[in-house]
Formats: sequence, C-alpha cells, structure tokens
Amino acid sequence: MHAFPHLSLIDWLALVVFYACWAGYAWYSEHSRSGAVGLIGTSQQYRLLWAYRMLEREVRVTDSTLIGNLVTSVSFYANTTIYIIAGLVAALGASDKLISFTADLPFAGAGSRELLEIKLMLVLSSFVFAYFKFTWSLRQFNLLSILVGAAPLGKTGEPEIDRYAKRLAKANSLAGDDFNRGIRAYYFGLAASGWLIGPHVLGVLALVVLVILYRRDYRSEALAALRED
Repeated sequence: MHAFPHLSLIDWLALVVFYACWAGYAWYSEHSRSGAVGLIGTSQQYRLLWAYRMLEREVRVTDSTLIGNLVTSVSFYANTTIYIIAGLVAALGASDKLISFTADLPFAGAGSRELLEIKLMLVLSSFVFAYFKFTWSLRQFNLLSILVGAAPLGKTGEPEIDRYAKRLAKANSLAGDDFNRGIRAYYFGLAASGWLIGPHVLGVLALVVLVILYRRDYRSEALAALRED
C-alpha cells in the first residue's frame, strides 16, 4: 500500500485502461446480446447438440475420450500457471537484484523497489486469477464426466432426454467458460508485464489484447466455419 503514492497520473490512467479492457470485454463476451453470435455462444450451441447425440449412443467411448482431452488441456494450463506463479514470487523476493540488473537498460522503468513490487503484483494477480479459473474448470469437467456416466439412453423429443441434454450442455458450458476466463487472464497477464517497461506500454498492450480477443471471438475463420450453415 505504501507504494501507491509513488504511482504517477499516467500509471493510474494505464491501470484504468487495463482493467476497463479486461472487465469490459469479459462482460461483452459473456452477457451482451452480441456474445450469443460469438465463438463462446456458438460453442455452447454445439455443446447442446453434442449432448443430444451422446444420449442417443449406447457406446460412449468417444464422448469419454473427448472429455478426457478437455481435462488434459485444462490440466496443462493449470500446471503451467503454477510454475509462472512460482517464478513471479521468486522475482518479488529478488526485487533489489532486478532493479540493479535493469538499471542500465534503456527500457528500464521499474523505478523504486516498492514500485517494482506493485508492478510484479499486477502480473502475479493476473496469473493467480487464471489458476483459480483453470482449477475450477477442471473440477467442473470432472463433474461433467460423472454426468456422462449417469446419462440415460434415449432419443431427442423425450422429456427426460431433453432435460438431461440441457443439463449436460450447461455443465459443459460452465466448465468451458471458466477455461476461457483463464485463457483471457493469460492474455491480460502478458499485457500487465508491459508495465515493467512503462505505463504507456501497459495501456497499449491492454488495447492490443482487446483487439486480438475481439478478432478471434467475432471475426475469426474458426467462427465462420462454425456458423457456415
């Protein structure tokens, strides 16, 4: 807290841009009407279709394999995030050495030790947020595997099957949404590292990440392929 008085006006403005981009895009992609036609909303429609198809199959080895692949992907990111957090904690403990090491570099903008620590804390908090999202996503995918194991057999149109398909799709979507939030935190965590160079870099990188996320979720070839029909 004692480092806050060392922040300049441009630092505060860069932080406002950073959090506005992160929180604003999260709301836009998950709660706005436009989100339904993006990559996240379109994927949810396919999850419901997957649930109906799975309930019609007697042998569900393929579905179990697909869920296993999802769990493996989330586990990879969760494990990687632990190493990143450990590295950032080690960097916080060696802040004095970091200041002396970067003192002669032309882009060094860390300033005092207190200022460097608060900049590292911004990066660290981004990846801690990502870790919590990945682990919660992993747990929800495990719950999804339980739902698959307990799934009845039937065809579309039967009331019980329709209810269970929606339950499966909802659980799948919740797990996928938290995975997307973790990936989004990775992007903005990388943007937060720009603050180590300077507040201008933090603001610019936050805007760049915002544009990249929007293009991939609403203007990508992957989305066009999913919505082709």
